Amino acid sequence: MTSGTPDIDEKVLQYETFISEVLRQDLQKVLEQRDAVYEKIAQYLQLKNTIQSIQETDSKELKTDVDLGCHFYVQAHVPDASKIYVAVGYGFFVEFTHAEALKFIEKKTNQLTEYTEVLTKDAAKIKANIRMVLEGLRELQGLKDLPETRRREVL
Repeated sequence: MTSGTPDIDEKVLQYETFISEVLRQDLQKVLEQRDAVYEKIAQYLQLKNTIQSIQETDSKELKTDVDLGCHFYVQAHVPDASKIYVAVGYGFFVEFTHAEALKFIEKKTNQLTEYTEVLTKDAAKIKANIRMVLEGLRELQGLKDLPETRRREVL
């Protein structure tokens, strides 16, 4: 081995560590956040469909299953379904008429969709950074094959 090879090997190890400990974990976090936002959007759209079904049947009463947690359900009877409570965040619920709830859902899903677009762009930037570091790794590994005098010129 020549004297320059350990330096290149050390740099390769630093790049590999940076990819695995920083970039890949950042990418995973962003994708998990985006998946959580998609789940919220799906919940709001399910609520929208439920409200529209109630409006179409023009029923004042409602029978439904309520999740008590851990997928344990109980049947519930709502005598007046003209108003509903919607979770608006941070543990707060607001009473809405159907029309108000649909407006809120529309605004909230638009806001969440914009946020998913930001997260998607962030994920793309992180993927581009990973590709760039991988390309740097390939170049460094290619330098290992060069003669010592040529390697000094490049570095």
